[in-house]
Amino acid sequence: MDILVTLDDGYMPQLRVMLTSLYISNPNLACRIYLLHSGIMENHLHELMLSLKHIGYQLFPINIDEGLFENAPVTKQYPKEMYYRLLAAQILPEELNKILYLDPDVLVINSLRPLWELDMKDSLFAAASHTGKTELANNINKLRLGTDQKYYNSGVLLINLPLCRSEIVPEEIFSFVGEHTSDLLLPDQDILNAMYGSRIQEIDDFLWNYDARNYNNYFVRSAGEANLEWVMKNTAIIHFCGRAKPWKPHYTHRFGILYRHYMQLADSYLQNNKPVYSLVEEV
Repeated sequence: MDILVTLDDGYMPQLRVMLTSLYISNPNLACRIYLLHSGIMENHLHELMLSLKHIGYQLFPINIDEGLFENAPVTKQYPKEMYYRLLAAQILPEELNKILYLDPDVLVINSLRPLWELDMKDSLFAAASHTGKTELANNINKLRLGTDQKYYNSGVLLINLPLCRSEIVPEEIFSFVGEHTSDLLLPDQDILNAMYGSRIQEIDDFLWNYDARNYNNYFVRSAGEANLEWVMKNTAIIHFCGRAKPWKPHYTHRFGILYRHYMQLADSYLQNNKPVYSLVEEV
């Protein structure tokens, strides 16, 4: 399975936690991790590569060519990193046909195989729309962007690379950003929805992009079925959306304890002083 991440040095600890959860929850899965970045220190990349080799993962860091963004609107509000996942098809090796993008602030707690094996048909992306508590915000976003389809979260994206290579044009994205500077509140997510929302295949947020802030809403909408036991058994990806983060002090939402548990496991699994051996199979 090919996994895509885009981040800077500041999110390296969270990346380690996310990848530890991926490994523990998918123990027989060989993963290749493609890391798009523009300045992570070489010694940090080397340390991560050694740690991942320890659990059978391969790391492919790609330092982005700045020339790709010479015509892109880039400001403090619109950093060049916001373009990475949208233009991943133009950056990643051409032999790749599909890749799963994961935000570093997610936990993987069950198998990703059903998502990976999804038939994307003629969709560019597969993504979830957060429902419940954030549904009003989604409707506002639709009005703001002038779109008809649901507003999709960009934190978990299954990407159809051949179609994206042929249909996504970097200059069109740069022009759109330049023309809608005042309209973009969540820049990369807004671009995804405004330009490609009609080419997104919807996946279930209950399973593949569970908003950790919205437990009560999921519980009510499921008529009481989606309790903690159900989530732990069925949900594959928990996403710690918003400003409050479980690695910071005073986090009050559910699943904070679960995240801190994986923080401890990351210290064990990805340290060279505790070898971890497993048989993995290619997918």
